Amino acid sequence: MTREEFKELVKNGPVILDGATGSNLQNAGMPVGVCPEQWILEHPQTMIDLQRAYVEAGTQILLAPTFTANRIKLEEYGLADKLVEMNQQLVAISKEAAGGKALVAGDITMTGQQLYPMGELQFEELVDIYKEQVKVVADAGVDLFIIETMMSLQETRAAVLAIRETCDLPIMASMTYNEDGRSLYGTDPVTAVVTLQSLGADAVGMNCSTGPEEMLEPIRQTVEYAYVPVLAKPNAGLPELEDGVTVYKTTPEEFAEVGAKLVEEGVSIIGGCCGTTPAHIKALADKVKPMGIHHVEAPRRRVLTSERKTVEIDLDGPFMVIGERINPTGKKKLQAELREGSLNMVRDMARAQEENGAAILDVNMGMNGIDEKQMMLNTIHEVTYTVDCPLCIDSSHVDIIEAALRIYPGRALINSISLEKEKFEKLLPIAKKYGAMFILLPLSDEGLPKDAEEKRQIVRTILDAALKIGLHKEDIIVDGLVATVGANPLAALECFDTIQYCKDELSLATACGLSNISFGLPERIYVNSAFLTMAIAKGLTMAIANPSQDLLMNAAVASDMLLHKEGSDICYINRMNQRAQKEAPATVNAASAGALEPANPVFDCVLKGNKGNILKEVDKALAAGEEPGAIINGQLIPAINEVGVLFDKQIYFLPQLISSAQTMQHAIEYLEPMLSKDKDAEPKATIIIATVEGDIHDIGKNLVALMLRNYGYRVLDLGKDVAADIIVDTALKENAQIIGLSALMTTTMMRMKDVVELAKERGCNSKIIVGGAAITQSFADEIGADGYSPDAADCVKLVERLLEEM
Repeated sequence: MTREEFKELVKNGPVILDGATGSNLQNAGMPVGVCPEQWILEHPQTMIDLQRAYVEAGTQILLAPTFTANRIKLEEYGLADKLVEMNQQLVAISKEAAGGKALVAGDITMTGQQLYPMGELQFEELVDIYKEQVKVVADAGVDLFIIETMMSLQETRAAVLAIRETCDLPIMASMTYNEDGRSLYGTDPVTAVVTLQSLGADAVGMNCSTGPEEMLEPIRQTVEYAYVPVLAKPNAGLPELEDGVTVYKTTPEEFAEVGAKLVEEGVSIIGGCCGTTPAHIKALADKVKPMGIHHVEAPRRRVLTSERKTVEIDLDGPFMVIGERINPTGKKKLQAELREGSLNMVRDMARAQEENGAAILDVNMGMNGIDEKQMMLNTIHEVTYTVDCPLCIDSSHVDIIEAALRIYPGRALINSISLEKEKFEKLLPIAKKYGAMFILLPLSDEGLPKDAEEKRQIVRTILDAALKIGLHKEDIIVDGLVATVGANPLAALECFDTIQYCKDELSLATACGLSNISFGLPERIYVNSAFLTMAIAKGLTMAIANPSQDLLMNAAVASDMLLHKEGSDICYINRMNQRAQKEAPATVNAASAGALEPANPVFDCVLKGNKGNILKEVDKALAAGEEPGAIINGQLIPAINEVGVLFDKQIYFLPQLISSAQTMQHAIEYLEPMLSKDKDAEPKATIIIATVEGDIHDIGKNLVALMLRNYGYRVLDLGKDVAADIIVDTALKENAQIIGLSALMTTTMMRMKDVVELAKERGCNSKIIVGGAAITQSFADEIGADGYSPDAADCVKLVERLLEEM
């Protein structure tokens, strides 16, 4: 199937997908703990019967059961050497079931391993792992691909790139979200659809996550930004325990009713996930097929994303600042740190610029004495886990820009593409491939344009070439090319002319390097500020500047207010209030104590995930006479508690939580050998932790173990796919006070009940706590668990509460 044929199929939709596989196969006899793909190959007729029932119910696209048949997952069952033949046979089963009456999609998902820097798996290694499976599945004859049940936007990007670099089949990409509307890694549906459609996905949406009713609001958000078809594949409600069996109580009729609402909201491709049956799909197809397509392609927007944030650029909206500080040019201290391989200053600069109002951060690593490409990649890893701002990739080298775009977990901005042959010919296709926006710099191989008309001609030439390869004017921000007014008295006027031309005649956004205008002049800040306010009045969209310069930033928000931009009055008042609040504590403290009290550096390192500096600050605290136990209890634990508060408030997400936890662990491992000399240090409880039998997911479990160790508990991590008797036997042997159980899948959650019952049988008095994506408080209550925790930060509180009650 071509991508154009896929578009035509959807236009005549809504297109009906199939329903659940795992829960139906378990009902048909598939035991817990086996490799699902291997079981299907041993019982092919069971799968064929299920999928034929879906086709008869109205399914137009069957998902081949290749879901976890990638190298990493198959290795867990000792089947990695069977990857080729298994994927071929699994596709063949679905093609036989389809019988020419439905299309077959190759189905791929997460590997279960965390990407660097949170884990050890490198991005390019993951792309290769996906490519290996994709090639086999494509050669086996699938019509298209679906990437589904993804928790990580970055892993989804890797899968899209793997498919695009292997074949040209259509791609549907679907993520799964928590009840708070964000993925495990903090991505919201808008950020996902912007990033993935820009990267080349042909349809984007969500599956699993929730029941259909709870999916309505996130679908509304997605549709508003989607210019590709939107996909929805909800569960048949949330799982409940009934007579010891996990059931989904949403009836086919109820499922279809809400399915119709999803189509009305703009869903063009719809099916079912956990708990849905052929009866659900038949009711859905009967209900929605007569409705036709309701999705209207959203207008193209100027939008950048990080993994956790979307920034929209509006021609008539608020003025924005691209923070310029992460650039070693003229910064000797930063250059020295980079030569030592340290990114502490970079991290601090990123955080400070975001706090001071930068909407986007420019990243440039151009200097002598370092490997610029590797330092750029290291910086992207560091900055994307430190702040939420999208990044602007800034380099003179095409290969460095491409390498950075490849690993960037969002939609980035390129700084910049000019008419210089090297950049013009190579960077435009790179921008298209990675879905990036770019700054258009009106320069050519001849250098600066000689007049305004030549500048306009360069802009039009690059614009036309970009449009020709499938980019859009909304992907482009024109640099006004600010000259120095000290050398050219007309510099400001010429820049204003470019700004107005681009906005009024070409509908293009504009930017400029603000400080160029005042080069060589005294008291440059006044020239810069005056120029900025005048440029904003002419229509300037954004500038590359230092957001810590209050005069500039305040002048910008004041200009927006005077131009009556929407919301600008509130923005101005809020900024002034924030400024007053920052200054107030300093005034009070100076009056009472004569100076500001410095922040606790150890606490601050944990709070900000500053692993590079934590041991240096711990050493300072030790040298000042603090006991190791006092550092842990008085600084490290309060800091991680504050991280937990920020996580609860959705100010921090999983990447920051892991970064802070790893920083704290680094400090604790350093201090532990000294604790034997510390009389105040007391041993804490023993906790057994494991992912239950049949479940090979362990990201959440690993984080819980890390957090609990940080609080001083003795944690014995038994790993994943652990049988109930091993868990209980270990708890008895180690005299554990707590057993922590994790399960991601609805098909394995009942193994938690096995552990609870076995513990009672064997007289194990350990308190049993449960958690995982499929688990709820009501499920914990029904199986007799002693507690439920939705995340790692909450688990620490739960453990403390249970231990106090014992």
